[in-house]
Amino acid sequence: MVGACPLAPWPCHLTTPDAVAGDRRGDTGGVADDERRTDRRLERTILDLLDRRGPGATICPSDAARAVHAADGDGWRGLMEPVRRAARRLAAAGEVEITQRGRPVDPDRARGPIRIRRTP
Repeated sequence: MVGACPLAPWPCHLTTPDAVAGDRRGDTGGVADDERRTDRRLERTILDLLDRRGPGATICPSDAARAVHAADGDGWRGLMEPVRRAARRLAAAGEVEITQRGRPVDPDRARGPIRIRRTP
């Protein structure tokens, strides 16, 4: 924090006990919080897309990535692995299942193209 030093006429950096405690706790400057927010947003987006499609419908992970990355361009591609991780978390919670060729698969062993659907 920048403030007035009581002993100097110029601004100086002040370290507060809270700032030091934050450093000891491994505060990453909000990066981890941003990732958690993105993870939760991806999970909500997956569930919202599935709810809009109806029973038994599936979505591709790229549908969720594109929905979250609203800007034009290929930036959504960087969200593909986070979407797959979000789908695995939702599968572990019993909310969705991961399929390949229309059949449920173990989310941790799935390689290649997958689809996501609500659990029956």
